[in-house]
Amino acid sequence: MTDTSHTPTRRGRRGRIRLLLGAACAAVLAVAGTVTATNAYAEADRTLTSSLTGTHNGYYFSFWKDGGNASMTLRENGRYSSSWDRSTNNWVGGKGWATGSRRTVSYSANYNPGNNNTYLALYGWTRNPLIEYYVVENFGSYNPSSGAQRLGTVTTDGGTYDILRSQRVNAPSIDGNQTFYQYWSVRQNKRSSGTITTANHFDAWARAGLNLGTNHSYQIMATEGYQSSGSSDVTVQEGGGGNPTSGPTSAPTTGNPGNGTCNATLSAGQQWGDRFNLNVAVSGTNNWVVRLGLGGGQSIQNSWNASVSGTSGTVTARPNGNGNNFGITVMANGNWNWPTVTCGTS
Repeated sequence: MTDTSHTPTRRGRRGRIRLLLGAACAAVLAVAGTVTATNAYAEADRTLTSSLTGTHNGYYFSFWKDGGNASMTLRENGRYSSSWDRSTNNWVGGKGWATGSRRTVSYSANYNPGNNNTYLALYGWTRNPLIEYYVVENFGSYNPSSGAQRLGTVTTDGGTYDILRSQRVNAPSIDGNQTFYQYWSVRQNKRSSGTITTANHFDAWARAGLNLGTNHSYQIMATEGYQSSGSSDVTVQEGGGGNPTSGPTSAPTTGNPGNGTCNATLSAGQQWGDRFNLNVAVSGTNNWVVRLGLGGGQSIQNSWNASVSGTSGTVTARPNGNGNNFGITVMANGNWNWPTVTCGTS
């Protein structure tokens, strides 16, 4: 969304403003509470044709529309399906969690946007401050980042996302009409299935000066449509977490190819069940090139504070204006050895 008191309304944007007004109206229907998603539920399928929030098969759901033939069917576990036609001005719905967090979200979708104003996104709210946020994975004819303030990018989960901020003034929210910011990550290469490491987006937003509130409201994998037609069949679940059974096996490692005083030192970061973070501290020069030799099966999932090229084999990092300390997330694929590291001047 954009601040319409500062940005002229254009034909391509007016629908988007109304679309997100609809999403905000849906947010007003949200209820408080915490739900833990499991597979130990067997509620029957349930088709919604009017606005409603609640829980189904262990997942929180939200469905809102302003009329017309949009419907959403709640299915097993974290699955839902939806369809809508042009009789519906605006609708939004999805399954997820009543309380958002830094969780890893896995989803798969049969998403059919066509050349329509619709999108597929992980969507949520926080309070203190009041923030509306989107991690947009796919969209139809309208790029929801259009008109927002671009603040950089983040590379995570096999793709690059544009980071943006926009503002709504005296607009509907989960706390009535308010003025609030929206934070965006919009995937440059669209997809309809994969993993969203929510913490990577939260952290990238924070590095760009976009801090979420301390009180999380709901977080859902949403489908939305405005004056359009389409369908979706989406399954969402929380990804793996915790500590790996065997973490990275290397001690802190320093690399130098012998061509000067440049040194790059690796140190351990956070670990999960399928990946681990490494911090890289470069010293001796501000004009460096760090090369990381990944082991068999490993790949780079995410990086920050450096310009990183490549995802497997030998990966190259260069300064991007954020200093001499950067980080990477390595997908282990069973290989928990740290990469080799060399450092030289460019």
